[in-house]
Amino acid sequence: MKMRLLTSYPERLAQLKTVYLSRDPEDPKPAPREVKRVRFHQEYALVTLNDVADRTQADGLREYFVMVPIAEAVPLDEGEYYLFQVIGLRVQTVDGEELGSITEVLQTGANDVYIVESPQHGEILIPVTPDTLVKTDLDAGILIVNLPDGLLP
Repeated sequence: MKMRLLTSYPERLAQLKTVYLSRDPEDPKPAPREVKRVRFHQEYALVTLNDVADRTQADGLREYFVMVPIAEAVPLDEGEYYLFQVIGLRVQTVDGEELGSITEVLQTGANDVYIVESPQHGEILIPVTPDTLVKTDLDAGILIVNLPDGLLP
């Protein structure tokens, strides 16, 4: 299977014996699958699972998420977060204005960009920089931002 990588640690994939598949990344019981082989080509991983014998079976897994248990994930430094932890956070300005929720993260190279769906402003693109992010509170499910001038209409 050709797999798009959504991790900063793709080399970790080659060490895994088992991965978990689901169409929903929030699925509490994704299906475990044994990994037979992994190799990398350009920006993709080419993964062979033990129970996927042919292209038709692999096609049936299109658009599935390939996940690992958080206990087996690469530990992050303080102030770093996994993408799945950020998606869904409510976004609020330092002045207390509720903007909406993060729906997606664009990885641009220079810095990530949070896409926020806002009822008042539509889609807002927030650059992930030290000047913009004030506080990330995963327990409360909120991100507090200091928006650059002119970012909102």
